[in-house]
Amino acid sequence: MRRILLGLAATAIVVTGVLVFRPLPVEPVATDLPPAPPLAGAFEPNRDLESVELVGEGRLPGPEDVERDERGALYAGLEDGTIRRIVRTASGERIEIFSRTDGRPLGLDLDRSGTLWVADTRLGLVAVGRDGRSTVRVAEAGGVPFGFADDVDTAPDGRVYFSDASTRIGPDQIHLAPFEGSPSGRLLEYDPALDATRVLLDGLHFANGVAVAVTGDYVLVAETFRYRVRRYWLTGPRQGESEIFVDNLPGFPDGVSSDGRGGYWLALFTVRIDLLDRVVHPRPWLARLVARIPSALQPGARPYGLVVALDATGRVVRTLHDPAGGHYPNVTSVEEWDDALYLGSIEGRAIGRLPLAPAKR
Repeated sequence: MRRILLGLAATAIVVTGVLVFRPLPVEPVATDLPPAPPLAGAFEPNRDLESVELVGEGRLPGPEDVERDERGALYAGLEDGTIRRIVRTASGERIEIFSRTDGRPLGLDLDRSGTLWVADTRLGLVAVGRDGRSTVRVAEAGGVPFGFADDVDTAPDGRVYFSDASTRIGPDQIHLAPFEGSPSGRLLEYDPALDATRVLLDGLHFANGVAVAVTGDYVLVAETFRYRVRRYWLTGPRQGESEIFVDNLPGFPDGVSSDGRGGYWLALFTVRIDLLDRVVHPRPWLARLVARIPSALQPGARPYGLVVALDATGRVVRTLHDPAGGHYPNVTSVEEWDDALYLGSIEGRAIGRLPLAPAKR
């Protein structure tokens, strides 16, 4: 018995040592965030997302983002490194492999020439031609390799805007992202005509969704772990400046897209985790400890579906919910085409489609 007890004690010491001293790519700092706003007013829960239709149900593992071409075919990047094309036919849906990046494609955007731009979290910024052939265009900026290319959008002039969520952590360390105290996310611009990339913003708290204004004069980027969206001015008297577009959201902002009329759709991956905000983030020693424990034991995301409509000033004008998280939770992207919303979820197995009544666009 004594040997058993000594063995258990030695194991406990080793485990504790691993938890305390195992190196981390992030260094938590004390962070006091404002309390999460209540789910009231514009955020009053409803059941609108429970009406979402499932496209490709069970056959699209991890469609983080969705794109559509001029013929109405849908595209989604999946966890197996493929980009699938979904075509509606008289007999149903035909799902085919359009391209293989051999990475992990996340954000997608088709430009006016037909090039599909892909933010591939393992490869960087990837261009896919109409024939499905993929080419890595950019893998670093300013001498710093991308750690987590995340979302992408193209401007009317053909320039490509995309996010690098973090230069410190990669896709296999996503569970550490909430604890990244010194932020390393970036917003970037790629000019295909010059084959040149420049960093527009750095020091972002997990730079995520990207959306260019229909006028092309600014670009939005979501900062997931600060619960806000930032605006960067591309033209005009404030060119090169940035500001908060919407702040203190009740959830984790992910994909953002233009609605084509001056407003935006924003996906919130889930509602905020009170334990992180009030207990862990203000205490770096505790954040370091929690970051070191197995990800399965860390505070988890609640299954909750939430999509937000913003006007041109960043004001919340409508929200759509799946409170029980039983139909289409953990939304990571939202796009509007032909009076319908198309949703992506990195944890889902289908694209969501929700028809919009004209009065509720």
